Amino acid sequence: MLAPNLAAALDPDLFARNFLSFQPDPWQTKLLRWSGKRMLLNCSRQSGKSTSTAILALHRAVFYPDSLILLVSPSLRQSVELFRKIADFLGRLAEKPKMLEENALSLQLDNGSRVVSLPSKEATVRGFSGASLIIEDEASRVEDQLYRTMRPMLAVSRGRLILMSTPYGKQGHFFEEWTKGGSDWERIEVRATDCPRISPLFLDEEHRSLGERWFRQEYLCEFAETVDHVFSYETVMKAFSPDVKTLF
Repeated sequence: MLAPNLAAALDPDLFARNFLSFQPDPWQTKLLRWSGKRMLLNCSRQSGKSTSTAILALHRAVFYPDSLILLVSPSLRQSVELFRKIADFLGRLAEKPKMLEENALSLQLDNGSRVVSLPSKEATVRGFSGASLIIEDEASRVEDQLYRTMRPMLAVSRGRLILMSTPYGKQGHFFEEWTKGGSDWERIEVRATDCPRISPLFLDEEHRSLGERWFRQEYLCEFAETVDHVFSYETVMKAFSPDVKTLF
């Protein structure tokens, strides 16, 4: 088993296909074989982003001893849902690694790797350091303060950070990183129309039911203006000038 295990250790896409019986879409293969440090996933609902990141998290835990993988979401319930996907994939392995700890919120393998699901509380997250991988689910709805608290956890470990979400207006760190984050980030956009598991018939029904704005946000990955904004994002940005010094 050494040769196939070695091949799977070097290729998460191969790990998904041969060990988890999962056939990735082309964009999922791109994500699984991504070798960078910062990733933004702007994806339609039900496109498979949670499944893909769950495979990456499990691959990291199994093949990289002493890895700390943190799952962060707007609520603990959402973090636990992502954790369950990881646990489900772990259950598919024919030869399962030994477990030192396993409960509804976290697990630890005998190689020292841990996967922990966390609530969206800045004070709680501060207790962790040296993360190998942080996955922020529904990032457009996670508080900016929490995001700023998480980033230093990667300073020493030089770990990886994935922000994944559907858009939620032209606001917050997910929008700012997507539009202004520059070359530090790799970006993958997956619209519902690109997903073979979402039928055009269903999308037509959703379009009629949700209306133009919500449909384009939820299924076409577009950052729309929030309904409570008095001025558009573009209007506000035009009001700033680099020639004028701020008072504070």
